[in-house]
This record gives sequence, structure tokens and C-alpha cells, in this order.
Amino acid sequence: MATFAKIGLNNKVIEVLSVHNNELLDSNGVEQEVNGIDFLTKLTGWSIWVQTSYNNNFRKNHAGIGYTYDEDRDAFIPKKPYASWILNEDTCLWEAPVALPDTENRYTWNETTTTWDLVE
Repeated sequence: MATFAKIGLNNKVIEVLSVHNNELLDSNGVEQEVNGIDFLTKLTGWSIWVQTSYNNNFRKNHAGIGYTYDEDRDAFIPKKPYASWILNEDTCLWEAPVALPDTENRYTWNETTTTWDLVE
């Protein structure tokens, strides 16, 4: 199955749909994103679709409702979880400005102090 994100205002993902891979095939049997877009446009009447990947093989992250499609980065970016977090340009994921202390304990992010608080 091929998956596509429906893009709305401000490049926000408003829906994610899957279509059979056969809908993407060109006359030579090669998958083409534009064919999937054409199929979905005819099916839904909406013309702004961008293919996404469950395996994150392209466009950095699998699109989800509320994500933003950044055309310059050609990537889907999730909603920023906290004001202090910084976008990792390689992964297009948000990261805390302070590294997680360790993975043996559970922590929660404290935006007021911009620190990780140990969960007791």
C-alpha cells in the first residue's frame, strides 16, 4: 500500500490515506507519486496530496494528522511539543535542549525549568 497525506492550510496534514500500489504504476510498471496524487484527486476532489512512508524511507517521517509538510526540507515534521525544543535538521524531529539523563529511569520534561524531572 502507498500512503498519502492530504495537505491543508499552512501545509498542515489533515488526513492520511492509503491506496493500492497498482494506482501508482505508469505504463512501464514503475510507481510514480503523481499517479497516486491523480487517483486521490479524482476520488476525493482534493488536489494537494504528498506521498509519505511508514518506513520513513523518504520525507524523514511518516505523516500524521497535525504534522506539517515542509516543502524546503521535503519532510513531514510533527507538532512542536514544547516551546524550548529544537528541530533536529537531520531527522526533522523535535529534541529537548537538554539531553535525557539516562535511559534506566523514567523522566518527564519540565518546560518551566527546561529540565528533565525524575518520575518517582
